[in-house]
Amino acid sequence: MSTRKPLAHHRFLLTNDDGLEAPGLKLLEDIVRELSDDVWVVAPDSERSGASHSISLHHPIRVRKVDERHFAIYGTPTDCVLMAFHEMMKDARPTFVLSGINNGANLGEDVSYSGTCAAAMEGTLLGLRAIAMSVVRALGGTARWDAARQMLPELLTNLILNDDWPAGSFLNINFPDALPHEITGTRVTEQGQRPPGAFSIDARIDARNVPYYWVKISYPEGEKGPDTDLHAIQDNAVSITPIQLDFTNHAWRRRLETLIET
Repeated sequence: MSTRKPLAHHRFLLTNDDGLEAPGLKLLEDIVRELSDDVWVVAPDSERSGASHSISLHHPIRVRKVDERHFAIYGTPTDCVLMAFHEMMKDARPTFVLSGINNGANLGEDVSYSGTCAAAMEGTLLGLRAIAMSVVRALGGTARWDAARQMLPELLTNLILNDDWPAGSFLNINFPDALPHEITGTRVTEQGQRPPGAFSIDARIDARNVPYYWVKISYPEGEKGPDTDLHAIQDNAVSITPIQLDFTNHAWRRRLETLIET
C-alpha cells in the first residue's frame, strides 16, 4: 500500500536564477518530489544571477517546452513566475513558489540583487506563499549541497504545514558552507548588512586598446549582529529570515509626520 506524501495537497512551482540545468534546482526538484507529486519547473534558459526583480519589458519572452512540467524561459526569474502563473499553470495555480537552491549566498543586502529572492518576491506579490533557498560558498569556491539535501525535506514540511503565512512576506533560507555534521542548528534571523564595498569596478583594456569593465565582488568583513543571517552563517547555522515586501521605514515616517504634516 502506498504512503501518502506529506505535502501531496500542494502544487509547487520551482524556479531559480541559475538556469534550468543548475544542480541546485535539480536537487530541489528531487527533494520536493519526495513531498508531493504535483511539481512544476519553470526556470531561466541560462544563468540570470543578479537579475534582481527585473522583468522583460522591451523584448518578447520565449519559451522552450522540455516536457509537460518543465519549461525553459528566455527571461528573468520574475518572468518565469509570471509565465507559470499566467500561462503554464493558469488552470490550477501553484500553492507554493520555491526558488533555488541557489549556488551561493543570499544574505544581508544580497536580497536586493538576488534573482533567487526576486522569484519569491514575485510569487508573494501574486498572493502565493514563497521560499527562497541558497547554499553559501566561498567566492570562487564550490557549493556543498549535502546539508541542504539532508535537512530540507523536514524543514520544508514543517514550515509549510505548521506556519500561518502572513500576506506580503516570504522566507529566505541560507545553508552554511558546511557538511551536515558541522551544522550547529537552525536559527530564525533578521537581515544583516555588510559594510559598503561589496561591489566595485574592475577596469581593463582589451586587445584593441578599448576599455571594458567587470563588476568585482569582494565581501568586506564587518560587524555581524547576533541575530542576523550573517552571524548565523558564520556560526555554521542554517539561517531562516522572514522578509516582508513593505519597504516603508515606519519609525522614520512617524518622525517625518511631526516635521511635515500640519
